[in-house]
Amino acid sequence: MSVFLSIHPTHPQLRLVRRAIDVLRDGGVAAFPTDSTYALGCHLEDKTAVDRIRKLRTLDKDHHLTLMCRDLSELSTYARVDNASYRTLKRYLPGPYTFILPASREVPKRLVHRRRKTIGLRVPAHPVPEMMLTELEEPIMTTTLKLPGDEYPLADAEEIRERLEKSVDVIVDSGPRGVEPTTVIDLVEGVVDVTRQGLGVL
Repeated sequence: MSVFLSIHPTHPQLRLVRRAIDVLRDGGVAAFPTDSTYALGCHLEDKTAVDRIRKLRTLDKDHHLTLMCRDLSELSTYARVDNASYRTLKRYLPGPYTFILPASREVPKRLVHRRRKTIGLRVPAHPVPEMMLTELEEPIMTTTLKLPGDEYPLADAEEIRERLEKSVDVIVDSGPRGVEPTTVIDLVEGVVDVTRQGLGVL
């Protein structure tokens, strides 16, 4: 049975955020809000938790996973970022954008796209994941909380509880979120290539 935490969307309670982070540190899977949709997340070094998320979403091994980072400095630790890419990142982040970039050696190999050697990265603009990342002091491995067969991501924590309370370890309720995911931008070739138009507007 998962832990259910009601955390204020604009003024998160630190003690509750720390409870959620303790679950991640212990190898758990979290459902939590972002600046776009609710997401599934876990510690990036925890293979078992990553595998659980892949199974929940029935993701194949070529699906890009995303590292949610505190800021551009942390993002640059996990990706190879040239000057042009950095200017693009600085323009749009934090915000509802996911960028595909060449992965650095800091990224566990199991999270890197097998053929392209890339990783998705984002910096959220929402107080709850911002505080979660600050407390964890490293990225959270994430993916949109969209279940197999559903047309849209889950947007309500109570519905998430009904459907996933036995499948995830902590659910962070910060009120309803949208169903439009991040805009995905591929910067691998040095140009802005929008591969998924989502909430973020270019």
